[in-house]
This record gives sequence, structure tokens and C-alpha cells, in this order.
Amino acid sequence: MDNTQTLDAADLADLKLAHFLLENESLAVRLQSKLGRPIQRGMQRLPEKWRARITKSAEKAMERALEVAVKSLGHDDDKRPQNKLHRVLASTSGAVGGAFGLAALAVELPVSTTIMLRSIAEIARAQGENLATMDARLACIEVFALGGRSSQDDYAETGYYAVRAVLASQVGEVLRHLAEGTFGRTAASPVTRLISSVAARFGVVVSEKVMATAIPVVGAAGGALVNNMFIDHFQKAAQGHFIIRRLERKYPRELVETNYRALGPAR
Repeated sequence: MDNTQTLDAADLADLKLAHFLLENESLAVRLQSKLGRPIQRGMQRLPEKWRARITKSAEKAMERALEVAVKSLGHDDDKRPQNKLHRVLASTSGAVGGAFGLAALAVELPVSTTIMLRSIAEIARAQGENLATMDARLACIEVFALGGRSSQDDYAETGYYAVRAVLASQVGEVLRHLAEGTFGRTAASPVTRLISSVAARFGVVVSEKVMATAIPVVGAAGGALVNNMFIDHFQKAAQGHFIIRRLERKYPRELVETNYRALGPAR
């Protein structure tokens, strides 16, 4: 790394924004402020069979998202992110989840996840990503692992760059896997490992969403609100992620990471 190189003022401001978006409060905290109920306390009492269903639904949602990413996310450079439209669509699917509760999760989650993926892809494109490349498409999948912080996470172990480091080798293996013309899943395949890693962290946020919609007074209207916040949570993570990737295309990655880490844990 060139020790004399520094980020210019505008790029440093963008990095600070990305840090705020990626290291800020969890979805559970945001939901609690809106609903007035302690979501994370309820998560600790979540029945094991619910946890299993949430984990399975998260993995199915990631399978579907990866299939969409591999096939095509589109790359029309003229379009701007339609964040509000995607929040409306996600809110509609959330209304179904709010009305039917956990029973609807297996159906509703892949739908809302696909909607979120389209929104994430638009945010990526707006930050200069070429969605014709598989690297950019898999970077969209990574976003689902970046929104899984909880108030009990240790910053050094679960900060943005720590999560990316874990995913980097798996994404590289998947790229090689796809270059060889194979996409099948086996217990030890790179695709399975990537899905499992992303789904594990995505499932944290899904659990927070489930606990919020399980509150008796929430219902369909509240389910729409919860899903609105759910997609907004990942849109913010996507914005931060792709700002950083843009900066890493302009500066040495080590320089961007050093400046990011210097900002410290979220406040």
C-alpha cells in the first residue's frame, strides 16, 4: 500500500456514510423503537422448532436469490434505484406474512428476498457495478450476510470487513465452480457452503422480523410495516457495501479498510 496516498474529502465522507449504514443499530432495535416491544428478549425464548423453520426458510430464500443472481439481474445503466417501489412490493408480501404468521414464512420469504435482491442490484448498479459480471452479482448476495448484526455481536469478530473476509474465499470458490459450468448442490459443494454462510446471518434478521410479526397486535398492517423496515435495513446495508466497493476500485483496498476500521465500532 502507498503510505502517502489518502482518501479525498468527498470519498472520506462517503466512507463515513457507509460505516454508519453498515455498523449501525440492528433491525431488532429499530423494530423495538417502532413497535415498543423488546424483540431480542423474545428471540431468546423462540421455540427450537421455530428456529429450525426459520433456518430452512432462510436457506431456501438464499437458494432462490442465488439462482436469480446466476441467471441475470439485468444491467441497464440508465435506471436509478427504485427503493420506494421495492419497499411497497415488500410491504405487500409482508402484509401476507403478518396475516398468516409463521405458517406463511416459507412462501413469503423467498418472494420478499427476491424483491430485495432486485433492489440491491439497482443500488449496486448506481454505484458503478457491472451486473453483467458474476462477481458483482455475488456481491449482491453478500448483502444478505451484512445485515445480520445483533446488539450482542463482538465488533472485532463481526464487523463489515470480518464478514467479507469469511465470504471472500467461498465466493471465489463459487466463481470457479460456475466457470467450470456446474451449479449443482452437494453437501460439500462451494454453492452449498456459500448459501449456508449467508443464510446463517440472514436468518438472524429473519428471526427478528418473525418475532415482530408474532406480536398479537401486529396483524397484516403491522406485517407490511415490518417488511418495509426489513427491506430498508438491507437497502442501507447494500448502499454501504457498494459505496465501499466503489472506493476499493479507486483506491487500494488496504487503504479503504484501514480508514474504515479507524472509524471504530458503531455508536
